[in-house]
Amino acid sequence: MPRRLNPSDARAARKVALACVCLILVSFGYAEDFAAIRGDSPLDRGFRGLYNLDFSGAQEDFLAWEAQHPEDPVGPVSEAAGLLFSEFNRLGVLEAQFYEDDNAFAARSKMKPDPAIKAQFQNAIDRAENLSRARLGKQSSDRDALFALTLSAGLQADYAALIEKRNLASLRYARQASTSAQQLLDVCHDCYDALLATGFSKYVIGSMAAPVRWILRLGGLPSDKQSGISDLMMTAQHGHYLAPFARILLAIAYVREKNKARALELLDGLRREYPGNSLVVREIARLQNSN
Repeated sequence: MPRRLNPSDARAARKVALACVCLILVSFGYAEDFAAIRGDSPLDRGFRGLYNLDFSGAQEDFLAWEAQHPEDPVGPVSEAAGLLFSEFNRLGVLEAQFYEDDNAFAARSKMKPDPAIKAQFQNAIDRAENLSRARLGKQSSDRDALFALTLSAGLQADYAALIEKRNLASLRYARQASTSAQQLLDVCHDCYDALLATGFSKYVIGSMAAPVRWILRLGGLPSDKQSGISDLMMTAQHGHYLAPFARILLAIAYVREKNKARALELLDGLRREYPGNSLVVREIARLQNSN
């Protein structure tokens, strides 16, 4: 039976839930240093749309990919990502300052999700996982299936933590994402998108007190602050679909480390690369005006 966190560890659970924000939105980075999504498949266009906050356009592209590749689990899990990101945007939970402050995160209210969007999200997750398991039954090293399972678990972690305020459930999904990511990396050493599933978790958990890190390691969650930063850097530099999001996690880490100048550099790179992302403009202004 998994070990439960006692009430004194509730704040630690909230911090770890921050790490479950591994698959939300937006990108940061130096345009000359970090990879961008430059392919022209419907999946590439869909993820570019998400990072530009063009949710309807992104969904059209993801659905087009699914129609062309009905047995590919990456299609429906990308659809699920688009649905979740649009819901986060509607509910106003994508502001970076929301995650940099532990007290604000702890005091957050339980969100009121759109039940129709929730049903569509869960349907897309179920289809992605069923397709993934079918492919893994034929070939245990199927990269797309392992990637889809990693992304699926991360998305569910986000939904549980940020909308439903179920932190412990979110931790279980985060552990699943980490496990699938490691399985993918075992068969594909250059599948750098997978490193995002563990990078920020390592960073946040590695920032906690030693006894809490020990308890969470017993639950299967790795903790190594510097290793987490390295994982995020690898995804930011060499990843594909998730390289942009690795940059927001790096930027959040810099804000938490009080390195506002580096965070602003990253944000400015994002502003240039994804001009449709109004969140970035607001965050730049917020950081510039903060003490």
